[in-house]
This record gives sequence, structure tokens and C-alpha cells, in this order.
Amino acid sequence: MDIDYQGCEFAYTPGSGRQGGRHPVAVVGAGPVGLATAIDLAQSGVPVVLLDDDNKLSSGSRAICFSKRTLEVFDRLGCGQRMADKGVSWHVGRIFHRDQEVYSFDLLPEEGHQRPAFVNLQQYYVEGYLHERAQELPNLDLRWRSRVSGLVQHQDHVALTVDTPEGEYLLEAAYVVAADGGKSTVRSLMGLESHGRSFRDRFLIADVKMTADFPAERWFWFDPPFHRGQSVLLHRQPDNIWRIDFQLGWDADPVAEKAPERVIPRIEALLGKDARFELEWVSIYTFCCLRMDEFRHGRVLFAGDAAHGVSPFGARGANSGVQDADNLAWKLRLVVEGKAPDTLLDSYAREREYAADENILNSTRSTDFITPKSEASRLFRDAVLQLAKDQPFARKLVNSGRLSTPSTYIDSALNTPDLDGFAKGLRPGAAAADAPLMYQGQPDWLLRHTGGSFTGIYFAGGLRDAEVFAQAEALANEAIALRTLVVAPMGQGGAGMFEDSAGLFAARYDATPGSFYLLRPDQHVCARWRSFNPQAVRAAVARASGNTAAARCAGQAAFQMEHA
Repeated sequence: MDIDYQGCEFAYTPGSGRQGGRHPVAVVGAGPVGLATAIDLAQSGVPVVLLDDDNKLSSGSRAICFSKRTLEVFDRLGCGQRMADKGVSWHVGRIFHRDQEVYSFDLLPEEGHQRPAFVNLQQYYVEGYLHERAQELPNLDLRWRSRVSGLVQHQDHVALTVDTPEGEYLLEAAYVVAADGGKSTVRSLMGLESHGRSFRDRFLIADVKMTADFPAERWFWFDPPFHRGQSVLLHRQPDNIWRIDFQLGWDADPVAEKAPERVIPRIEALLGKDARFELEWVSIYTFCCLRMDEFRHGRVLFAGDAAHGVSPFGARGANSGVQDADNLAWKLRLVVEGKAPDTLLDSYAREREYAADENILNSTRSTDFITPKSEASRLFRDAVLQLAKDQPFARKLVNSGRLSTPSTYIDSALNTPDLDGFAKGLRPGAAAADAPLMYQGQPDWLLRHTGGSFTGIYFAGGLRDAEVFAQAEALANEAIALRTLVVAPMGQGGAGMFEDSAGLFAARYDATPGSFYLLRPDQHVCARWRSFNPQAVRAAVARASGNTAAARCAGQAAFQMEHA
């Protein structure tokens, strides 16, 4: 039986107001982003304090679309399977114009991925599952009803004033992660702002409980007969809950439109007068696309909505925030442990600022297409929709919300440039792709065995296999803590090897015998070679850890080895 996560209230722990002291990391905000950051740090051995000014999980479904990449992050955090099991999986979307279907699209047309393109799952379930995972970690100190009311940065730490039912106390942390939402208290205390663009339109969200035979697909209507001149979006959630978004226009009264006597007729127009349903949650929102100029300010790092905000269409908000956490936690760990310089954290800001700009660009384009700002724009949009029914080229111009995909950090300073002439495959900066494998006769998945540390993937079948195995094992015992997987073509695997059961690893990674990929702890590719060179791997790990001097020395050694 499911827990009523919306009704959960968590007790303030008496005495926590006397537990100040110095901590490696404090995270502010126990939403999905703060929880993911704290869990990632704690399960990798970094003690972390998580502060939240409330004592409840989110009310209403809020973020519901969680992408394949985000599920892969949740897998690494120990709760991805629960979310996949509970969520409604989908990969097909349908576009309607007026009373006709224009076309459909498939977000995951190929087989061979453990996780679906998306699951729809109410945010309170996501937070509930993350909270339960957090409770399993002894070095994660979650403190409810603990509001940050003051912040002072010092040379070697940040001092937070924390307000609790027992009064205020001072908590010090080497680093602070601000994941406290779009109205970030930390941002306000530091006198910082987000900048961007607000759109003159309003949308109504209605969560409706009903039994319906609609498929688990994303349906988007432009100018439907039941809501003329506007747009409507329909999604299915678990527990027979359906999310319906109605475009209202800028002149709509945001208070009056939430009244049941306004909402119910709109739903009946869509479903029919005889439909039986119950309203679960209603909200009004306005499109905004904005971000902070910089995500790092000394020892304070901003993540999620505290750092950036986008319109809901495209499922870019929560997914981008969880990927902020994925990018930041491993870097903080290396810095706190003294294995990387403080400057590594600058790469978090640069990479995730780039990702935020990419999300804002896509979200802005979606919004401009969904809500034309002039009659000429509307005529263009409607012409595109009419053409798209029969002309594939026009479908590329239709934008009902380009759906979230992981960013590729093309120009990251942590990447080792390609030198070996890969024609395709996953270039440095890209998120690793999953692939089905076999291990000791049992089905398995590639990404289950990556993440959390630097991981090498060697594709067997080269003349130097035995030599590479020995050298990779030696690297694993060094301070860089490199873990290496060996993948062989199907039927050619030996002891300890994975087999490429469907040939998809070789295809997705453009792997030939002897190829070697290096993945960061967040499962992004940072280097790849056609043949294994231990000095080159050392240099790439050092570079991806922000140790530029060590990378330079190892790189010189690799060059000498290649040209000996």
C-alpha cells in the first residue's frame, strides 16, 4: 500500500539547534535537487547536513515528467527502480491541430535501454522515495524546520545562521549548496538575482482523478474545438491521476480561474459532460525563463530552480536540476577529500550554466510557438501545423515543448580532445548511453556498472588484451581509483568480461577491438582512444579532476610512450 506522501509531516528533532560545528557540506533545500545532492555526497562518504525550512514534501503533483537520463541518475542514488515501477512509462507523443491529429513522434524508437524515455510520476513520490533513501545513510543529517536566516562567507568556510523552533544557532560548512527553489532564501541573503524573460500568458494545471481509456502518451492540442484559440496538454500519472494544462491567456484572473466552477466546465469540455472525475490539485502558472549570471559565488553553489528557471513545457525544470546535482556532487567530493583543487568547482558553474542556456533557449522557442505574440506569428504557426500533417519537413518546425535531453559539455575544460579519428559514437562531454550486456550468462546493463567513480570501458578483441588487463588493474590500485569494465563481442567473453549481447555497445560507442572509453563519475564521457595507453588515461583523469599540472606531466609521458 502506498504511503500518503502528500500527508507526511516530519518532526523537528529536539537538540538539533545545538548541533552547529563545522561540516564539509551543507545543502539548503530538501526538494528533489537538494535531496539528490545530499544523497550523492553521503553515499560516497562525505558527511552532509541537509536543511529545510518546512517539514513536508511537495503538495500537488508539480514536476511529473522524469527523463531517462534522470532515472539513470536515480538508479545510481539507489531509488531509480522504485520510480520506474511506480511511474507511468511513455515514449509516444501526439500533436493535434483543431479537431485533427497532425502527427505522432517516438522519443525512444530503438530497443536496448533499461529505462524508458520518460516516466510520469508526481513530485511528492519522487521526494518521498529520495527521503527514504536519505534516511538509510548514516552520514546524512536531515534537519526539518531549519530555516537559514543569515549567511557570511569566510576564507575557508561559510557561516549559516539557522532558525529553529528552539531558537537560532550557527552552523559552519566548507561549502554550501543552495537548492532552495525559485524564491531562494540563500540567493536573497547574498543580494543576488536571476535575470531573464517572463511571458505574458497564464496556464491552468488541473490534476484530475478519473478512470479513462486514454493511452499513456503525451497529447498536445493547438486550438482545439473544446478550448478555442488556446492550447491544451494531457498526461497520465499513477493512481488514475491525469494532468491537464489549459492555456488561459494573459488577461485571465489567476485567483478566479482556480475556482472549481471555472475549472470543471473546462474539463467537461475536453472529456464530455458525462465524464466522472474529481479535482485533486489546481494551480496557475506564468512562463518564465531566467537564470543567475553565475552559479558559483565563492563557497556557495546554486543548483536547480535557485539557479535557473524554465517554463514547464519540455520537462526541463526538475530534470535539469537533478542533473545539476549529478554534476556537482562528485566534484565537491573530490575537493573535500583533497583529491582535486577548489577550482574544479568552477567547471560545475561553467558546464551547468551552458546547460541552463541550452534549456532556456529551447524553452523560449517552445513558448514562442505555443503562444504567438502577433497575428503574423500565429498565421505562421497554423500554416506549419497544417503542413505537418502531410509534410515531414514541417514537423521539425512544430514545437509543443522540445523534451528534455542531457546536455553535452562540448567545450568543457575537463574533456580530453579526440585524437584517434572516431567517426561517430559518443564524443567527450556526452552522457554515456546504456546498452544491454551479458555477464556470466545473465542479462545485464552497462550503466549499472558505471558512475560514482571514474570508469574505463575497454572493448576486447585487440592483440594487447592481456597486457591491457594487467595495466588497467594496476591503474585501479592507484590514487585515481579507476574502475575498468571489459566488454567483448558476444560469444567471445572470458572470465570477468561482459558480452555485448545485441552489438549495441559497439554501435553506440563506435567501438572497435582495443577501443577504450573513460567516463566521469557522473557518467559523462571525458576521453576515448582507439588503443589503451595508461599514461594517457592518467592524464585524462587528472584533467577531468581539475589537476592541470598532473595532467600535463602524464600527457607528456603518454606522448613519449606513443613515440618511443
